[in-house]
Order: sequence, then C-alpha cells, then structure tokens
Amino acid sequence: MQLKRLQGLEHEKIDEEYNQLMKIIEELKSILADENKLFDVIKNELLVIKEKFNDARRTQIIQNPGEIDIEDLIEEEASVIAKTSLNYIKRTPLATYKSQNRGGRGILGMQTREEDDVTRLFVCSTHDFLLFFTNFGRVYKIKGYEVPEAGRTARGLAIVNLLSISQGEMITAVVPVRSFDENRYLVMITRNGIIKKTDMQSFSNIRKAGLTAVNLRDSDELIAVFITDGTAEILVATRNGMGIKFNEGDVRPMGRTATGVKAITLSDDDYVISADIIKENDKILNVTENGYGKRTDALNFNVQYRGGKGVKIHQLTDKTGPLSGVVKVSDNEELMIVTSEGIIIRLRGKEISTFGRISQGVKLINFREGITVAGVAKIDEDDIISEEEVETEETNE
Repeated sequence: MQLKRLQGLEHEKIDEEYNQLMKIIEELKSILADENKLFDVIKNELLVIKEKFNDARRTQIIQNPGEIDIEDLIEEEASVIAKTSLNYIKRTPLATYKSQNRGGRGILGMQTREEDDVTRLFVCSTHDFLLFFTNFGRVYKIKGYEVPEAGRTARGLAIVNLLSISQGEMITAVVPVRSFDENRYLVMITRNGIIKKTDMQSFSNIRKAGLTAVNLRDSDELIAVFITDGTAEILVATRNGMGIKFNEGDVRPMGRTATGVKAITLSDDDYVISADIIKENDKILNVTENGYGKRTDALNFNVQYRGGKGVKIHQLTDKTGPLSGVVKVSDNEELMIVTSEGIIIRLRGKEISTFGRISQGVKLINFREGITVAGVAKIDEDDIISEEEVETEETNE
C-alpha cells in the first residue's frame, strides 16, 4: 500500500472521530439546556445503579470513634536529653548508656563545637511534658517525644525549631512533668538566690508562644525548677560550696508574674548552682567541676529559716574545683554526669561513698585539663534497666 493512501486513511479516521465528538457535545449541550431531558438522564442513571447494586448493604455505618492520639503510637521509654550553650538539644534512649565504675572516662554523649558546651542534662519519659524556662523568665511546653531522637554522638537540633523563642532567649532550666495536678507546686530558684513557688495548674495551658513564668531581676536567671507537694524541705547549694536547708512552708505561693523572695544570702563572688527537695533519709550527692563527688546523709543538714547564709556543704580546693551540681541519689538509683565537651558517664549510687558534710569526696570521672563537669542528672529506680534486660531486648529484636 502506498504511503499516500495510508495518509489518506489516517485523515479519514481523525475526521470520523471529530464528527463523533461534535455529536456528543451537541447532545450534552441539549441535555443541559433542557431541564426535563436532564432529569430523565439522572433518573435513568439512578435506575441503572439501583439495578446493579440491589443487594443488601455489607458495610456498617458507625459513629466516628475520634482521632487517634499520636502519643498512643509512640513507645514510652526513659530518655536522656542534653542541651548546649548554643541552644542545641537532642534525645537519646537511656539504655544507650551503660553503667561504669567510679573514676572512669565515660563515653562521648554529644558532639559539640569549640565554642559550644553542654549545659544541661536530665532524664525523662518520652510521654512527659517538658517545661523549658528561659533567661527572659518565660516558659514553653512540648512533649518529650517531640525532641528528635538522635545518635549518641550527634549534635542534635537547634531548639528554635521546637520552641518559639525570641532572639537572645536561652534555655536555663528544664523540668519534666507527668501531669498538672492540683495541690502541687513548681518551685523556682534563681542564680541570685531568689525562690518562688507557683501552683502547677497555672502552667497547664501554655501557648506555643510561651508564658511568663517569673519576673526576673536584672542579671538573674533560673537555675533550678522542681515539683513539690507544698510540705517538702528544700536544699539550695552554691558554687562556693555553701548550702541552706529550709521548710517549703517558709515560701508562700505566688502568681506567675511575681518575682519571689530570698532563699539564701550570697557572698559577692558566689551564686546558686543547684537546688532540690530532700527528706531526712535521703543521701545528697555533691559533684564538683573537676569531677570529684561524695554523698552525705541529709540528717547532716540542719533546717534553717530561708534567707540565711547557710553552712559549708563541701570542702572545695584547687583539686576539686567549685561545686557544679547537687542532687539526691539513693543506693538503688543511678546518676549521669556530663562534661562541657559532651562526655557522659553513668554511675550507680551505691558505688559513691558517703562522707561528712565538710569533705572533698572521691574522683567520679576523669577528663583532660580544661574540661569541667557541666551537669548532673539522677536516674530514678523505676527507669533503670539492667544490662541483662537490655541484652534480652536486643536479642528479641
């Protein structure tokens, strides 16, 4: 067959298809232009559907059970959260860090830059609320699982990606909260020795933009925030090794925007580095910047009235360096120490000796010159998983 004839056949096919489409268009236009024709078409199509699907319904219509909460899909586990001076943050499973003997060198827990140091370390659950307090006196709230999980040596994520903080706003204290119950309080201690107690429910509805948590005076910042039932005894510790224990009842509840009252009288070169609630049977752990530490029976600390100068709680020397952190740790609990370069060591409480109130303690972690202890965090007994349990979980996986 000649090429010319093939071309002619193809033209005929196109013309035929065009004419058919034009007829369909004209027919559809006539239906749309005539309401009676349109109803007839709809009626006929519905009759066809009825005939085709005339059997009994096989599905059941039920009420919407509601949306699935994303938290229900996230496994609850104990996590370690670390934060740096440049506001980087990350979350790592607690099981990543195995217990070591006292005096070890630890393992790298966070990669930092030369100008960036680790400043905060704490243990929480992925289902906890995390309250972030800033140097502007504001508080922000997210869930633990919202902090992205990262590898042990990763630097983490800039916290500005998680919180709507302003330029120059830095995180200075973090507290995990399970629920905002009645008859519980958030107690806040500042660097300059001011204490404030506010009802927990005042922080239950924190907007994305944050809330004012405390009215900070110039050059002051939050150092410690913790939850109480209103009847606790509070220990406030300073960098120069001073401490004061007083009844929480000495501090009346105040509104969110209040400034607070004096917790401890400081010398000119001293400032608060830590605070915690304690009971008479607790053992208080002190850790110095050069890695020395000791536990002391809480009974060795006499109750005073808030606002006093306190007593010496650690014998500090050039070898020990200033006091870095204070936290209660029992024999059945563990602790984590992080250095300024991101090295983390996990220790058992029972391996740290008990000393008198005025003593130097023993070496808890070794590190090179120029590095200091940046933070101390307690691991509650309920969050501790033995190495045998970890190995079993890994085998099952």
